[in-house]
Amino acid sequence: MSTEIQETAVRWHGNGKTNGARGERSGVIVHRMDIETTKRVEIRDLTTLVQEMVRSAGVDAGLVTLSSMHTTTAIFVNEPQTALLDDIELLLERLAPRGEEWKHNDPRYSDCDRQNADAHLRAIVLGSSVTLQVADGDLVMGQWQRILMAELDGPRTRQLVLQILAPR
Repeated sequence: MSTEIQETAVRWHGNGKTNGARGERSGVIVHRMDIETTKRVEIRDLTTLVQEMVRSAGVDAGLVTLSSMHTTTAIFVNEPQTALLDDIELLLERLAPRGEEWKHNDPRYSDCDRQNADAHLRAIVLGSSVTLQVADGDLVMGQWQRILMAELDGPRTRQLVLQILAPR
């Protein structure tokens, strides 16, 4: 497992504006992101990227939600300190060992050939989305908090959706 924080290579779609007349009325801004991962298990810090997207939208106050479109990728808030990330990965390995005989990996019970039951179970523990407040154009977060994405079954291209809800 790799606990080093990777620089995020990401493509995002959307221009930070609301989506047409319906978006203008609702105050909802949606971006879709494609993130290329490079290892089976890795953790990426997405905080700077999310903050840039919020600022580009010109939002002073509201809520922002970042969600994964995958069942083997997690989004969570924590401190990206290297030893702590090592501990998170160790905890996940202890909770859902890769080599365990999971039914999802057994052709008698499942048609999945990826042998990735551990990744699904780990994603359940970490969660698939986070919602944060925006105030004065910035994410409201504690001193050590960062938005982290955990790839649990890579390397792959992952899709995330960022939704900003702001009064208009």
